[in-house]
Amino acid sequence: TLNPSGSFKDRNSAVVTSFLKARGIANVVEDSSGNAGASLALYSAGFGVKGQIFVPGGTAGPKLDQIVASGASVEAIPGPRENAHQAALAELEKGDRVYASHAMLPFGLAGYATIAFEIFEQFGQVPNAVYCPIGHGSLFFGILLGFNAICEYLGQTTRPAMIGVQPERCAPLVSAWKNLAFSPGNLSSLAEGTMVTNPSRSKEILRELRAGYDELLAIPEEDIDPARSELAKMGIYVEHTSAMVYAALKNNSVSTGGINVLVFSGNGLKYRKTI
Repeated sequence: TLNPSGSFKDRNSAVVTSFLKARGIANVVEDSSGNAGASLALYSAGFGVKGQIFVPGGTAGPKLDQIVASGASVEAIPGPRENAHQAALAELEKGDRVYASHAMLPFGLAGYATIAFEIFEQFGQVPNAVYCPIGHGSLFFGILLGFNAICEYLGQTTRPAMIGVQPERCAPLVSAWKNLAFSPGNLSSLAEGTMVTNPSRSKEILRELRAGYDELLAIPEEDIDPARSELAKMGIYVEHTSAMVYAALKNNSVSTGGINVLVFSGNGLKYRKTI
């Protein structure tokens, strides 16, 4: 939440834009629910790269403001998140631009692994559990890989339990984990950053998770805003997508004891209530 653009996506954008600059790439296309687009627009501006960002029509205003302020063009696409993805792919067919996808490119995984390194450095030990929101899953998977690397270096076999959270209204990975059929229902949620029906990292995540140790949870819509409000009253101001991890922590059925780390992915200033 405290990265330059106000979201964890900066750890991806810092690496991606460095790569773009090194390759002499000047024009990129990206699709995003908001935070990745705002982050890429900000870092692209710093590296002299022109960006065109496709977002779902209902994306929160502050994120759109960030994209425009950074000089990138923004295209709001009606319908669910997947429509913005398809619109970006169609735009690429026109040529002369590169797809700087935060979901498809591998660079973000190394950036997100640094979160695990920072957690270990600050605690001086591996925590018992890490709670993390899942959209495409790159954040969750990158942190998991980071802890795998730390534990291998330390010579210990037990990494933290990884607790992933999605909103009930769009929880494809939770459904796969629990062997349930997934059918998208109401694709409107306060946790807009996780409204992804086909997570790009789903196979890798499911391959790494350990039954009876890790857990994936679907958070009811009615629990999200109260969790955000409760965090704010504790002095932690995050957007709703982040607040889901606190709602999960309060669920005693997944309580692990010991050190529990909550990954707050986006600043609360990212959200503006529509009146």
